[in-house]
Amino acid sequence: MRARSGLTFLLLAIFGTTSAWAQSLDRKEATEIAKEAYVYGVPMVSMYSTMHAFSIDPKSPEYKGPFNSVLNIARVFTPQDKAFVTPNSDTPYTFMGLDLRAEPMVITVPKIEKDRYFVFQLMDLYTFNFDYIGTRTTGNGGGSYMIAGPDWKGEVPEGITKVIPSETQMVNVVGRTQLFNPSDLDNLKKIQSGYELQSLSEFQGKQRLPEPETAWVAPIPPANEKTDPQFYNVLAFLLQFAPTHPSEIALRARFEKLGLKAGEPFDVTKLSIEMKTALEDGMKAGQAEIDDRRATLHGNSADLFGTREFLKNDFVARAVGTQVGIGANSKEEAMYPIYETDAAGNALDGSKGKYVLRFADGNFPPVDAFWSLTMYDLPSQLLVDNPINRYLINSPMLPNLKKDKDGGLTIYIQHNSPGTDRESNWLPAPAGPFMLAMRYYLPKPELLSGAWKSPPVEVGN
Repeated sequence: MRARSGLTFLLLAIFGTTSAWAQSLDRKEATEIAKEAYVYGVPMVSMYSTMHAFSIDPKSPEYKGPFNSVLNIARVFTPQDKAFVTPNSDTPYTFMGLDLRAEPMVITVPKIEKDRYFVFQLMDLYTFNFDYIGTRTTGNGGGSYMIAGPDWKGEVPEGITKVIPSETQMVNVVGRTQLFNPSDLDNLKKIQSGYELQSLSEFQGKQRLPEPETAWVAPIPPANEKTDPQFYNVLAFLLQFAPTHPSEIALRARFEKLGLKAGEPFDVTKLSIEMKTALEDGMKAGQAEIDDRRATLHGNSADLFGTREFLKNDFVARAVGTQVGIGANSKEEAMYPIYETDAAGNALDGSKGKYVLRFADGNFPPVDAFWSLTMYDLPSQLLVDNPINRYLINSPMLPNLKKDKDGGLTIYIQHNSPGTDRESNWLPAPAGPFMLAMRYYLPKPELLSGAWKSPPVEVGN
């Protein structure tokens, strides 16, 4: 092997590896690849921000505990929870950030009464919902489920109900357990205490294998994810946890032309002004493509979430789903119609109008679990602080809501109280722009097919 000259080592030390691509790419091609990498990487970078806040940075106000531990939240989310957008405040969460590099992890769930909905949504680093444990898929009878990383090869021990393989070494598990009403909280806590997470070694009565030491990179602050070129350094870092899928070999090779190599630093500060501008232009172009697709949704986000096979490597759809509501379920599990405009197409704004949403003639959403309507501030997409601490209206609340004469229900959506006679049905809005997210858990066939349609948000009196 020919030794490198001292000059070569000096150049590498000064410029690093990321400057090499500047010699072979013109600005146009660099911008195009940067655009592709941005659209591809939005879900990964956003997912990492959440995982970093929850499981890596103990100083984070959102820190819940280390990887490979059960993080139960025995309460519903409030406006003070800001780690991710459009949080669900219907079903108290159970979080598990899995690091599968050392060995598989085993999730054990207890037997749960048949009328209580629960689900553990398994998302890989790409944000694909690659499998589920819960009422719909595995039932409420309990079991032990082994989550195995892409490099695992071994024998499955006795007692494992199912082996669930993951494409990526990092997995975000989001558990949701239905809370019927505030007095049900103690029952829910008992159920959550039965959720168990063990390494495969521990499941077999052995000592857990140590997790690899990792120099975690700083995440991009959410406000800067669409504009900061450091985005590409975070993406390069994350690619090491996501082995190249056969369908992405050519795409990953294009990323390497840009200098994005799995696990290798991508030092933006050492790039020329021209190439740094190419990255920024690529981010702008990629975000424009995401925004254009989002504008065509008209509130229907059901097809943005699912497995790799379902999404067919539609990276734009995957990125739109991330920005609409990262962590949403596949439509068979739950559907999420989004309201950003009223029936006339005007943006929802609590400072400009009062609104109503009406289920006429008792024609409520056809679901096997429950439905809810949640309010979010814009542009933050977080829950809205309000004087009655009400962030949603859902079907378990129906006994306490005032019905219309035809047996239907009118929900009053406005900033100020609609009056004492209507306040039971009031969903407080901010004094400014907002969006609403409907959630249909375990939608019936008529919902999945579109035969039953969500009512519009209309201007009220």
